Amino acid sequence: MKYWIAAAALAGLSSWAQADGLQSLEQFLRNSQAGEASFTQTVTSPAKEGQAPRVKTSSGSFAFQRPGKFKFLYKKPFEQTIVADGTTLTLFDADLNQVTQRQQSKALGQTPAALLASAASLQALKSEFDLANAPDADGQQWVLATPKGKDGQLKNVKVGFKGDELTALEIEDGFGQRSVVRFVGLKTLPSLPSSAFEFSIPSGAEVIRQ
Repeated sequence: MKYWIAAAALAGLSSWAQADGLQSLEQFLRNSQAGEASFTQTVTSPAKEGQAPRVKTSSGSFAFQRPGKFKFLYKKPFEQTIVADGTTLTLFDADLNQVTQRQQSKALGQTPAALLASAASLQALKSEFDLANAPDADGQQWVLATPKGKDGQLKNVKVGFKGDELTALEIEDGFGQRSVVRFVGLKTLPSLPSSAFEFSIPSGAEVIRQ
């Protein structure tokens, strides 16, 4: 009996010591000022009548530095760059040789990028999102983030962690499209050079400023 009680007590301590999703998110925001990783992204669009859901997969690299800098560099199947330098959000489509730019402050408030690169703390994030622990799954802790504003296209985001390491984003928009981003080999760093988030407009590219 005493061994069973001891085992139960240890199990309880282990469960208590394991961080939940909100604790992991708070630690990530506090301790990870910059980082880089590889990623894969799977986008599933709702099925149309008589058709199967459309699934698209892409991959590339990701880097961020708080406050407000990040880069998604898509390499397969098509080259595309999404980069925020703290002032301007730029989207570059290599196939179209087209650059679209927006003022960053008007574009990132209630987006998945705000969860990774913009918010300085959990409290700051709560000004834009309702946050709650989601059930653990696949050995990961999850946070459900729901935008407080109802005028955007984003329905919700789930953020996954293993301990304090960011592992995944699951994004659902108001049209029923679901995007799953999985990060591989995330390395947190004290900082990254500003050049990591610079973008030079290619010669001859069409430039659209919104």
